Amino acid sequence: MNPTQQLHSLGQSLWLDNITRELLQSGTLARYIADFSVTGLTSNPTIFEHAIGGGDSYDASIRVLAAAGLSDEDLFFELALEDLTQAADLFRPIYDATDGVDGWVSLEVSPLLAHNAAHTIRDANRLHKKASLKNLFIKIPGTAEGVEAIEEAIFNGVPVNVTLLFSSAHVQAAADAYMRGIERRLEVGLDPKVPSVLSLFVSRWDVAVKEEVASPLHNRLGIAVAMRAYQAHCESMASARWRRLAAARAQPQRLLWASTGTKDPAAPDTLYVQALEAPGTINTMPEKTLLAFADHGLVEHALKPGDRHAEDVIAEFRREGVDDEALAARLQREGVDAFAESWHALLTGIRRKRAA
Repeated sequence: MNPTQQLHSLGQSLWLDNITRELLQSGTLARYIADFSVTGLTSNPTIFEHAIGGGDSYDASIRVLAAAGLSDEDLFFELALEDLTQAADLFRPIYDATDGVDGWVSLEVSPLLAHNAAHTIRDANRLHKKASLKNLFIKIPGTAEGVEAIEEAIFNGVPVNVTLLFSSAHVQAAADAYMRGIERRLEVGLDPKVPSVLSLFVSRWDVAVKEEVASPLHNRLGIAVAMRAYQAHCESMASARWRRLAAARAQPQRLLWASTGTKDPAAPDTLYVQALEAPGTINTMPEKTLLAFADHGLVEHALKPGDRHAEDVIAEFRREGVDDEALAARLQREGVDAFAESWHALLTGIRRKRAA
């Protein structure tokens, strides 16, 4: 049993944080499912920007869709759904076998809508209906406006992957929105089973503070923030509020580790995967990290509810002058801006290809 299979046996889902047409058509994704126990996939504007702009594999589809008169944005969503439909079909046996707990793919609404709740709700509903895939999450950022949209999307029966979460407070706000949406469904007699995941970004914390703290603290803050979020999530799942929803057959919202590729060349390439082994959670990994863990990863110490070690680590950073609450807000703003930049680059690339 290789390390990825061991991690899967521990109870953590391994998802791939990447999608390209070549990955699908070459059989590579199917091999990752079979050999590395990959049970889901995530995408974002940056991933699609690189996929579509990095070669000619999408050119034939772009020609056909451009001839149909689609706008650049609509053309992109058609391309994305072509890929995600193929991926969703590969994961559908896993989705069926786990009763919808696993086997998911994700598509993000336009990041330009991150501060517009009404338009996010509109596009989440539209993309969910257009895709017509049981195992597709619609990704909505966990901004203040996004949290408002999450509640409404859940109420509307749209499975949601909450993205760009950076702290326990972000996670809890998104979890509260999820539970409000489920509670509203129960009040009007609707099925409470609307799946959702909470995507907490990890490595960006360490990149942000590397120049501000002494080297013994390097590559420790992201893991501590994730561990704190894990403890808070476990407490939320043990609350009387959640137990009432679970008794009504609601499905637990799962915590997902995002941004788990190691950015520091001096740190182990499996750093965040090994530090965040936890049953019931998901780790969505870049392809490079997945291959590294499959080759030489270790499954040793699973996180346990009640562990308060993270608070001691965060206290060390505070003594060094790091305001973790302010930094979480900054990282979320920067995440929204980075995805918006990729979105503009993506549409510009599509525009150039259709003109050519």
